[in-house]
Amino acid sequence: MTITSHDTLLSLFGKTAIVTGGSLGIGYAISYRLAEAGANVMIANRNDDEGKKAAAELVAKGWKVQSIKADVSNEDDVKHVVEQTVSTFGSIELLVNCAGIYPFSTLADMTTALFDKVIAVNLRGVFLTVKYVSEQMKAQGKGGKIINITSIDALHPSMEGLSHYDASKHGVWGFTKNVALELAKYNIMVNAVAPGAIFTPGASQGTLTSAERNPEPKKMEEAPMGRMGVPDDIGKAVLFLASDMSSYMTGSQIVVDGGWLLK
Repeated sequence: MTITSHDTLLSLFGKTAIVTGGSLGIGYAISYRLAEAGANVMIANRNDDEGKKAAAELVAKGWKVQSIKADVSNEDDVKHVVEQTVSTFGSIELLVNCAGIYPFSTLADMTTALFDKVIAVNLRGVFLTVKYVSEQMKAQGKGGKIINITSIDALHPSMEGLSHYDASKHGVWGFTKNVALELAKYNIMVNAVAPGAIFTPGASQGTLTSAERNPEPKKMEEAPMGRMGVPDDIGKAVLFLASDMSSYMTGSQIVVDGGWLLK
């Protein structure tokens, strides 16, 4: 057995990552951790201004980060993201699917249009990005890592009013396992991270300062660990899966929920 230093195991230098929804909350924490580890990061964001703002903050730290406007449910947009990322950085070794929406609605009030929108962003978006990024990875012949952000709702419903969201996240988890089987022979590893309750105040307004992007934990008395998670709890889990620390993992899902599902 060859022993590799932890610095090397966690290094992402020379690798390029696409992070969808990478400008706010969990997505920003993921972009931060990957860039900090040395990766070139392309933030694919529906809100162009917010994407540029996040990229500028990370570039100011000396990291290589750019942003591109994209709707992950739009096939042409996804193709453009892949093309522009390769044009800018030369290759793609990492993909993190973080873009997602969760508008609350009871089944009785839910419209077909709302259901379709949630499925389009949360599930079809993952399908499209994985499809076109994996094709690029296969062409490069060097393997790669794909990480899909699911939810504890992919395993157990957290509350009423999220049936469309839960359907999408169950779909992403099933999709993750199946494509992990298909892509393993190309040395492309596909895993998932399932967050529990993560405290991201103000994210929906798109007005976060740098400090607010990773706030202090909020108390949550009913949770086994007594607090909600913060975005960096997920960022660190994604860094683990993106790095060589997870060299023998594919088709797995890491639950990061402070013990919530134990209840």
